[in-house]
Amino acid sequence: MVRQSKNALEVKGLHKRYDGGVEALKGIDLTIKEGSFFGLLGPNGAGKSTLIHSIMGLVVPTKGTAAVFGHDVVTDYQAARAYAGLAPQEPNLDWFLTVEETLDFHGGYYGMRKAKRKERIDELLEVFSLTDKRNSRAMMLSGGMKRRAILARALMHKPKLLILDEPTAGVDVELRLELWQYIKRINKEGTSILLTTHYIEEAEQLCDSIALINHGKIIHQGTSVELKKQYKKKTLEDVYLSLVGREELTREQAV
Repeated sequence: MVRQSKNALEVKGLHKRYDGGVEALKGIDLTIKEGSFFGLLGPNGAGKSTLIHSIMGLVVPTKGTAAVFGHDVVTDYQAARAYAGLAPQEPNLDWFLTVEETLDFHGGYYGMRKAKRKERIDELLEVFSLTDKRNSRAMMLSGGMKRRAILARALMHKPKLLILDEPTAGVDVELRLELWQYIKRINKEGTSILLTTHYIEEAEQLCDSIALINHGKIIHQGTSVELKKQYKKKTLEDVYLSLVGREELTREQAV
């Protein structure tokens, strides 16, 4: 029997080499404590998506391990998936299902009974202002509504670790602030959160710890204050620009 870990996520020496020789992950070590709000910052191609896909069992690591609340994502896949929920960056809804069917099927996949599914669907539709879209097919939803449906689906089975991959990319300010409010609330209620984002202020305002990733490696990790001190920068944005080698783009230089 696997003993449930007090860490939401433990990644040790994780490597991923794709066919063709591309090495997307080069020995990732990462620990996310239960109940934390953890940010992952890095440019496109840094390895963020591959890391997330490895955690969710969508990609098999070449070497190393990853465990969600003590459950190995490869050898104990079903349990690891039950503890985690993913809201991917790219919409992957079944366009022919209604919003209600999307949530209902997801809950059924995770073994939720019909009455519990109904109760949870009603709750999430209300939370994400989707009640009047209950019977709308995914293909008919606006971009913002699709994003809401994807987040609702990720939360349907009440995961203890919620992984948000660019959750506010392309959404309007109102929805962005609504999502911030909701994910801060569920984090305070005990849900551990892993967030990837290109919005520096999003990471700074929401996350209690941040890891900088580039070229398949974790470069540095700490609070926003610690990272600014380590890089000798005034803002987290300048830390990020230093990470990607674009310090000439700092706001100070632009003035």
